[in-house]
Amino acid sequence: MNSYAVFLRGINVGGINIRMADLKEALKARPFSGVKTLLASGNVVLASELPPAKVKAEFEACLREAFGYDAWVVVLEAARVAELVAACPYPADDASTHTYLTLASDPDMLTELYDAGTGLDGAELTRLGPEAMAWLAPAGGTLDSPFSKLSAKPKYKATTTTRNLRTMVKVRDAAAGL
Repeated sequence: MNSYAVFLRGINVGGINIRMADLKEALKARPFSGVKTLLASGNVVLASELPPAKVKAEFEACLREAFGYDAWVVVLEAARVAELVAACPYPADDASTHTYLTLASDPDMLTELYDAGTGLDGAELTRLGPEAMAWLAPAGGTLDSPFSKLSAKPKYKATTTTRNLRTMVKVRDAAAGL
């Protein structure tokens, strides 16, 4: 049995509202066990015999069928989440900045985003692997930061999602308990 973290893109924002209790209930019919939801922003840990690509396909199908939501998720093995958190060179938060990890299901799209982001004024980005990068945003100004605006473009919607490092730590800890 493999432990996974699943990160949903774009729920409970922009009119797409899914209660985590309803999501957990819908996932019962899928080949998953130990399902736990974390926060209301679409973070799930679970166990499955399936490989990551099949977990992604099953999870997205569940979201479409149960909620009518054209879903995109990023699936990472729990051990990989722990490695990414450990590899992040930035603090979880300090007085002036917040640390985020952008996760991707398509490494080529993440490379494109990373390359475009490195040219932005004041952007501090670190590639953590083929599926993740870390970046800093000014405290209180995350959504207004040039990199946040870049990563919100529709072309990245189906393949990337972003989480605060503190959230990633919570997901790591929850997945370790599976």
